[in-house]
Amino acid sequence: MAFGYLSYQHNDKPTANSQQLNANNMTYKVEKVRPYETDTSKKEQVETMFNEIAPNYDRLNGLLSLGIDNYWRKESLRALKPYNPEYILDIATGTGDFAILAQKILHPKRIIGADISEGMMAVGREKVKRKGLEQIITFDKQDSSALTFSDETFDAVTAAFGVRNFEDIDKSFTEVLRVLKPGGVFLFIELSTPEVTPMKEMYSLYTKYVMPVLSNTMATEQRAYEYLPESIAAFPQGREMMLILKKNGFTNIRLRRFTLGITTLYIAEK
Repeated sequence: MAFGYLSYQHNDKPTANSQQLNANNMTYKVEKVRPYETDTSKKEQVETMFNEIAPNYDRLNGLLSLGIDNYWRKESLRALKPYNPEYILDIATGTGDFAILAQKILHPKRIIGADISEGMMAVGREKVKRKGLEQIITFDKQDSSALTFSDETFDAVTAAFGVRNFEDIDKSFTEVLRVLKPGGVFLFIELSTPEVTPMKEMYSLYTKYVMPVLSNTMATEQRAYEYLPESIAAFPQGREMMLILKKNGFTNIRLRRFTLGITTLYIAEK
């Protein structure tokens, strides 16, 4: 195990919360957190939200993370180097930043960026075109819980800051496992809640008071950045997420925390 990683141990004892993880297709708290107070599904609301904020998404993302998000992405993708993936699926690809970085760092033969938001992928296609990467990186509208790809298609599946938005985490993870080749790897990074004082208190103040003000300065749809801290707080984190991955068939599960727990990287194999 590399320095800085925490691995899932088979003799880990389940906590009171994780004892329920043996049930198939259970509902997680984050799946009930939705961008809008309407009767439409989370998937439909997430699609609407990202189509709305797509033009400003990249600029605001860098602003809200104080520019650290690019470092998180780079460090995460370097963990894939030992696997030498040639065919990569980047789910919840958004505007394609993770896919573009993956091409630069890993040099695969092909990357497919998949998302439910055409607005976000339209921005991504323009970035890929400007970089002359159309022959390597393509985009495809896909529902992560019902992927249309054949079994055992990809060497790696990646996701950056998108798993929180899944309507059904178990179904999506089952689909990821299905489309991975034997020995393939699932790598995703997700925003998380710091557990150490004083970072925990500072982060709470930042997401509650500073983040909404910054998003408002760019005239971005405000509700999207109220939904962000709500979904982070509700997301299964740390060992709980590792147990969810194990329940869905993954092995050799590891995590690494960045910036005192603001972001967590998860790696799991088929």
